[in-house]
Amino acid sequence: MSKIHFSKYQIFVVGVLTFLQFTIILDFMVLSPLGALLMPAFHITPTQFGIVVSAYAFSAALSGILAAGYADRFDRKKILLFFYSGFIFSTLLCGIAPNFPMLLLARTLTGIFGGVIGSIVFAITTDLFPLETRGRVMGFVQTAFAGSQVLGLPFSLYLSNRFGWHSPFLFIVIIGTVAGFFVFKYLKPIDSHLKQHLDKHPLHHLLDTVKNRYYLKAFAAVALLSTGGFMIMPFASAFSVNNLGIDINDLPLLYLTTGIISMIVGPFIGRASDAFGKYRVFIVGSIFTMITVSIYTNLGQTTLAHLMIVNAFMFIGISMRMIPSQALVSAVPKPLSRGAFMSVSSSIQSLSGGLASIVAGAIISESADGKIEHFNQIGYIIICTTLVTLFLMYQIHKRIHEKLD
Repeated sequence: MSKIHFSKYQIFVVGVLTFLQFTIILDFMVLSPLGALLMPAFHITPTQFGIVVSAYAFSAALSGILAAGYADRFDRKKILLFFYSGFIFSTLLCGIAPNFPMLLLARTLTGIFGGVIGSIVFAITTDLFPLETRGRVMGFVQTAFAGSQVLGLPFSLYLSNRFGWHSPFLFIVIIGTVAGFFVFKYLKPIDSHLKQHLDKHPLHHLLDTVKNRYYLKAFAAVALLSTGGFMIMPFASAFSVNNLGIDINDLPLLYLTTGIISMIVGPFIGRASDAFGKYRVFIVGSIFTMITVSIYTNLGQTTLAHLMIVNAFMFIGISMRMIPSQALVSAVPKPLSRGAFMSVSSSIQSLSGGLASIVAGAIISESADGKIEHFNQIGYIIICTTLVTLFLMYQIHKRIHEKLD
């Protein structure tokens, strides 16, 4: 593997973007393990809880579409600060929500602001780092996902067990405010794309982006890549406690162990993607994912140690799909439409995830003794979507290399 040297400012950019992603992902993920507390607290069904999760996704999808036409017209730093400020405020509303309707409203607002931030982060990453190093960068940015498990989820669950389910959201507000300050103070303007003079009307810019046939393949791949997490994660804690026999107090340790392993392997997966080929790593990750998802969704009563092992391997497979696929997809748009492409991509990802959450909520049911039924059917759906994404990502991989040649 060739040695890549990053400047101090590039290291700072990767670090601050990773931390931003950490807060965004934690905000979304923390709702899943809280499901075991929220459903009895608000007297809601798994289907209603799935609606709470999907509210974020659907509002994020709408926000992404509305923002796409304007995404390439402003300094990306300014856009990032605008949406991140709205995200912090909306998360505060989640933390003080007194009932189910108010929480639903707060999650909708959080999705409007938070759902766009991921696309801005990836647009900035693509602007500042060339394709040959992007696997490494995506590998580090993706550690935000693992970091939210290692640091965020266990601590959030500790807070919720001690102070109530509201407290994790207030925790995110505090650390998010710190992250926003560093972006405001130290991130340089990111406006090189403005020098190319985008003259299209915002609506035309959006339509040109969504009508591009090459982009459509990438959008389809992104849509299917997001289904797995949205189908499994919202119900993982309830499945672990009620079906697998895991004590609810052991959930922080489960997420901690899985997160540590994911955090360790993430940068290595990024390096491997740059060194051995992003699509090759994606193939291995897809095979890994299909095997482990099949095992996980068919588990019965088990030990915490066994579940830790299965969980760890499943998330390694997910990382081996997400890191190289994000690096590949980032090479699809032209610089002049990069912001719009990323916004639409984020919107489609959120919409697909929201639909997946609702579908999963409709497929599974809760028995009289609290067990989640038909969870294995979700695993079969994920395996099918994984096979389709293998074909779509091959088409993208082939087109990118044709352009480079």
